[in-house]
Amino acid sequence: MTVRNRLMLITLLGLAITMIFWGWIQIGALDKIITDQQTKKLSNVAETTITYYQNFHTRYGVSVLDKTLKGQIQSDIQLARIDIFSVANDDVDYVAGANRVQYNWSETLVESVAKELKPIHIKINTENGPALGLLASAIMPGKNYKNRVVVGVIAFSQSGMEILNSAKHLLILSSAGLLVFILLVLYLSYGWIIRRPLKRIIGTIDEFQAGQYNRRISLNRKDEWKLLANHFNAMADKIEQVLAQYQELNLSLEKKILDATHNAVQLQKEVNQLQQITALGYLTANLAHDLGTPLHSIAGMARLLLESGNWPPDVGRKLELIVQQTQRLDTVIQNVRRATRLPEPHFETISIPELFNETLPLVDPLILKEDIQFSVTVEENMPPLHVDRYRFQIAILNLIENAVEAIQKRGEIHISASSLPDGNFILISVKDNGSGIPPELIEKVCEPFFSTHNDERMRGLGLAIVNGIVAKVHGGQIEIKSCQGSGTEVILHFPVAEKTPGKIISDN
Repeated sequence: MTVRNRLMLITLLGLAITMIFWGWIQIGALDKIITDQQTKKLSNVAETTITYYQNFHTRYGVSVLDKTLKGQIQSDIQLARIDIFSVANDDVDYVAGANRVQYNWSETLVESVAKELKPIHIKINTENGPALGLLASAIMPGKNYKNRVVVGVIAFSQSGMEILNSAKHLLILSSAGLLVFILLVLYLSYGWIIRRPLKRIIGTIDEFQAGQYNRRISLNRKDEWKLLANHFNAMADKIEQVLAQYQELNLSLEKKILDATHNAVQLQKEVNQLQQITALGYLTANLAHDLGTPLHSIAGMARLLLESGNWPPDVGRKLELIVQQTQRLDTVIQNVRRATRLPEPHFETISIPELFNETLPLVDPLILKEDIQFSVTVEENMPPLHVDRYRFQIAILNLIENAVEAIQKRGEIHISASSLPDGNFILISVKDNGSGIPPELIEKVCEPFFSTHNDERMRGLGLAIVNGIVAKVHGGQIEIKSCQGSGTEVILHFPVAEKTPGKIISDN
């Protein structure tokens, strides 16, 4: 429904209600006027009858009064009935009267009028049409003040009803004509008051939405439309300023996004390199241990053989070559260990949210690929950590990779950060709902190269690396809680910034 139709409907409804209410008041007032006139006429008849009866209430006087009333009924066609009642000691007696129609006054009503001495009028429907009845009373002369006379007069009100009906019809016709005239005026004035300025405003708004941000509404008026146009123009000015600022900000954001993307790529590369170096460090450390002992034994035995006695020249030469080659192999192993040693830790005081904001985006491709739900919870008012951020990221990434491998298809990984009640340690928890770890293997999972997987890839270094980073580098500890078939939770205990030792040994 359009605004015009709504406006006309509301106006029509309001005018109709107003006219109905006003007509009801006018008809009521007219009815009261007609009733008052008839009541006055009936009161005159009743007063005359009461006065006569008070003075001539003998048998002869009542007989004359009865004839007079009948004559008056015959001469005045508006009168329908006149009755005289005598009320004494709550007894109502009919005295005299004349009638044109049948009607019985209620004794209770007659007694009430006699007692109150106040006239009342009522509307009556008779067999000859509507009528108006009046009951009036007075005290009879004499010593007994309880004797009362009550006169009931009924007169036809057909003429009054005809006047009321004519007034109603006239009111309806005049109201309908007035409504039609008002609607016609509203219809003709709608175009000038609403349609033309609204069309101009809508056109300007459409042009503004189409990208013509320099468009403004121009109205030569001094009404609400002008106020609306001024508000729109002010809003358009602000939007144009904001769009200009937005374009500048967009260019700045594009540059910042490119820089952030480049930094994230570089950070990912650095973390991957550190992971590879850490794994190689553990591998070379174990190789050095496994090869160093027998090499030292071979070199020692060769020296003992050289020092034990005279050997043929070719045998002595071969023993010297054995000693030289074992020393060469030991030098190679030590060089490899130095080449795979991680750089010295660089400790910083960093908040937990900042560490998570840098680390967790690196695992998005992994968890999206495996369709894993990922959630993070950080306790409020957490103290900062004094950590090597790259080693911290390596530890968290290793735990998340282990959790992803433990989940078969779809699953959940939840990371949380909280502090112990004593405030000495911050707990970083990585919890999954994967396959879990058998109880008999929990003590072994942190050993290098221990793995429950049987494939040929390098396995068993993840938790060993995490344990080295947490315990050796940061002076914390690792805690593992697991239930086979229900998931695993790995909790890293990091000392808070104020509790972190000043000197930290290398993780190699």
